[in-house]
Amino acid sequence: MKVYFNNSCKICKAEIDLYKKEKIDEIDWVDITDNKLAEKETSKDSKQLLRRLHIKDGEKVLVGADAFLLLWKKMPKYKFLYKFFKLPIIFNIFSVAYEIIAFFLYLKNKKQLKKSNL
Repeated sequence: MKVYFNNSCKICKAEIDLYKKEKIDEIDWVDITDNKLAEKETSKDSKQLLRRLHIKDGEKVLVGADAFLLLWKKMPKYKFLYKFFKLPIIFNIFSVAYEIIAFFLYLKNKKQLKKSNL
């Protein structure tokens, strides 16, 4: 399983760094920053990858809240999050909240990337 994340986002990086400490062998961590291979592997463009967390598990690509559920399911320490957030009503709330937070992080990071390209 490959987890595609934005390493240039301080908040995203901090969260992923917590997950990396779990040292789950079946997870490959892939920084999407200027990564054409990630675009090819996921069939997503750089803006789509920057906008949400993506996971490729086999041939399937999961995005956003669905990606987080799979990630938490694979990590014993975070399995309780999977069990809670997969509940139908909770998942719907989580999905909406994720999209709102991801949108603002996208706007913030889009500005950071533009500044770094100057």
